[in-house]
Amino acid sequence: MPLLEISDLTKVFPLGESVFGGGAAREVCAVDEVTLDIQSGETLGLVGESGSGKSTLGRLVLRLIEPTSGKIVFEGRDLVAASHGEMRRLRRDMQIIFQDPFGSLDPRMRVEDVISEPLIIHDRMSSSTRRTRVAELLRAVGLDHSAMRRFPHEFSGGQRQRIGIARALALHPKFIVADEPVSALDVSVGAQIVNLLAQLQREFGLTYLFISHSMPVVRYLATRIAVMYRGKIVEVGPTEQITERPKHLYTRSLLDATPEVIA
Repeated sequence: MPLLEISDLTKVFPLGESVFGGGAAREVCAVDEVTLDIQSGETLGLVGESGSGKSTLGRLVLRLIEPTSGKIVFEGRDLVAASHGEMRRLRRDMQIIFQDPFGSLDPRMRVEDVISEPLIIHDRMSSSTRRTRVAELLRAVGLDHSAMRRFPHEFSGGQRQRIGIARALALHPKFIVADEPVSALDVSVGAQIVNLLAQLQREFGLTYLFISHSMPVVRYLATRIAVMYRGKIVEVGPTEQITERPKHLYTRSLLDATPEVIA
């Protein structure tokens, strides 16, 4: 059984009435009847251009936004039908790493408080145990425990993203949505973050939905690739098949747009 199964998942956003008046309310279908599964321990790379619906899909599978229709099943449990209390319990197993390492951390909170927040909400532990856990998480992402007493603005973009990853790992999740986690970083720093995610996956047995507009990044990290275009999945398959023998014209255009490295 897959860890996560989504069937005919759709999200329609209302845009309001026409600015010229007299017309019916307009809508945009950001995610259009998407069906996918993610196996335990794998990385499914979700790739497409900006506006294709990738991030919306990532938030839908965590029910951070509500679907218009469709089904989301995590470990056999229907998330769409889950109550608020059930979703609160399931949040332990499902976490997200956000795209923006600057905007995703509260600048008024010290790093210890940022990472402790999910532990305070979901776990009953003493403050000393919680502090030990935060130090362990910082070491896991390559930061010193001295970072605990500092504020986010004192760190570089790559370091802030490591803090965001530590926060996502706090509750020992099984599944993480990584929503373009390196797109705001320099290439070399982004490569370090991608390598860190691969290392953490091996160490903690994580399953990723890795969202990106960069085919080379997805090709490096993903077990399988799903290609999204205008809210629909147009092609999905093993990484080698998608990158070496693409079937869909849009997939080929994404690969053709990838710059070649000239030695």
